[in-house]
Amino acid sequence: MSLSLVWQILLDGWIVFELLLLVVTRTRRDQGKVNDRGSLLLLWLAIGVSLAVAFRIADAMPRNLLAHAVWLSPLCLGILVLGFALRLTAIAMLGRAFSVNVAIREKQSLKQDRLYAWMRHPSYSGMVLMFFAIGLAERNWISLLILVIVPGAALFYRIHVEEAALRTAFGDEYVEYSRRVKRLLPGIY
Repeated sequence: MSLSLVWQILLDGWIVFELLLLVVTRTRRDQGKVNDRGSLLLLWLAIGVSLAVAFRIADAMPRNLLAHAVWLSPLCLGILVLGFALRLTAIAMLGRAFSVNVAIREKQSLKQDRLYAWMRHPSYSGMVLMFFAIGLAERNWISLLILVIVPGAALFYRIHVEEAALRTAFGDEYVEYSRRVKRLLPGIY
């Protein structure tokens, strides 16, 4: 199986996974009050537009980013797999508490162990890795910047919305947790 076929299968699988996640968790009746502030729509728009624009630019312009580096494609594939695995694991660890909506269920506890002991938003860390891998794989500086900055900005807004909801729901417990644990990158941010 060629590397490009594996790449395409992973990308298509990720898109299908995200769509299924959207349908399954957005329609759950047992979630708490939704306080999304438009962040989910913004995130989906940012992802769709940035992917479309980045792919179009990469096709129209020279591939000037490490164009002849034979090691780049396997590296990008590895980063993509790592990001997807991180996102899947983070979602699985939350179990039924996970939702694409910003909502805290009644009697929900604050997850602070395993991956969540290292970063507050590991599923978003996984997404950042995935967009970095896709942008780098396009071998075009502009595509890379678009795929990191546009979804990144939407994710930062989403994180701001989620953290406001978590502070409201968990109060001092969340404030203390956020002092100890960084958002996306352990020990750094």
